[in-house]
Amino acid sequence: MSHSVQIVIACEDPRTLSRFWAEALGYIVQPPPEGFETWDEFAVSVGIPVEMRNDVSAVVDPEGSGPRILFERYDGGEPNQRLHFDVNVIDRPVADEERKAILGQERSRLESIGATFKREATGMAGEYWIEMFDPEGNWFCVQ
Repeated sequence: MSHSVQIVIACEDPRTLSRFWAEALGYIVQPPPEGFETWDEFAVSVGIPVEMRNDVSAVVDPEGSGPRILFERYDGGEPNQRLHFDVNVIDRPVADEERKAILGQERSRLESIGATFKREATGMAGEYWIEMFDPEGNWFCVQ
């Protein structure tokens, strides 16, 4: 089974960079979730502080064929990589426990072919993913 990928770029100003790449690629800045007029409205609903509201921004192919590109504020931490892949294992809404179980199985599969586990992570809106390294030490996320 193949998995789709998201390309993640670490940067200083996600909102500005996403607007640039949307225009450059013929993409659009990703609209907020259904039921919200703006990303700020969504951020308020999930409790994201004002100072963190430019921590991420994304662009999407309006035709749905290209990968989503996520721009995230670079925090200066390790590893010092400005670009990484997010491997999208789950392509449908699932409950938190099922999500963790599916990602745990994928983690085991990836470890069996040479990946190394870094950590489990949870985002500002409660999303869960696993961070890993490929056999050469390149960081990637499984979500």
